[in-house]
Amino acid sequence: MPLASAGMNPLQRQRLIERHRDSLDMHGYSPDALFWSSRGLQKVLFRVLAEIGVSTGDSLLDVGCGFGDLHSWLRGSGKAVDYTGIDLSPDIIAAGARMNPGLRLLSGELFDFDWSPQTFDWVVLSGTLNWDLGDDGEYTRRVIRRMFQLCRQGVAFNMLNVRRFDAAVLGDMKAHDPVAVLDFCRAISPDCYCRNDYLPDDFTIYIRRT
Repeated sequence: MPLASAGMNPLQRQRLIERHRDSLDMHGYSPDALFWSSRGLQKVLFRVLAEIGVSTGDSLLDVGCGFGDLHSWLRGSGKAVDYTGIDLSPDIIAAGARMNPGLRLLSGELFDFDWSPQTFDWVVLSGTLNWDLGDDGEYTRRVIRRMFQLCRQGVAFNMLNVRRFDAAVLGDMKAHDPVAVLDFCRAISPDCYCRNDYLPDDFTIYIRRT
């Protein structure tokens, strides 16, 4: 499938851009603008993503990067990486660029960029796949496949755990079945692992190249 046609439905895309613009206007530079409940929660998720094996000198693509806070956390943890962040929201990217001058932050979704296979050591994603697009997870599966195409070493991403949520309370968000997601990822690479040892309602999938 051509990259352009693999992207998000244009109406869904515009809806998310507007939602993030409104959230930024309301909250400013804070985790709340990105629909995270606290800075502490962000740091837990960042730590688990990095524990796939991210090390100093590695290249890393952060899909749905928000303000680029993962880069700041990695630097504070002594991991100096070659960082690229992308986010659907041009408003969030502009704010992140003001806070992080010189950081490589690009506006767009994953399928807007024609990178060659295995361009980055690691491709990570935090929270971006928790929006309900009403497509029974098809876009999510395309994103996971594309992330793996772009990695040299591995992919790490987190999701809300459907076994911990009543769907009626999620609103525009979507939780996922960790067993089903892990089974899908094992069809991409046999070296997969699911972590659910860090928060009661979240899980992280690691996919490594063998």
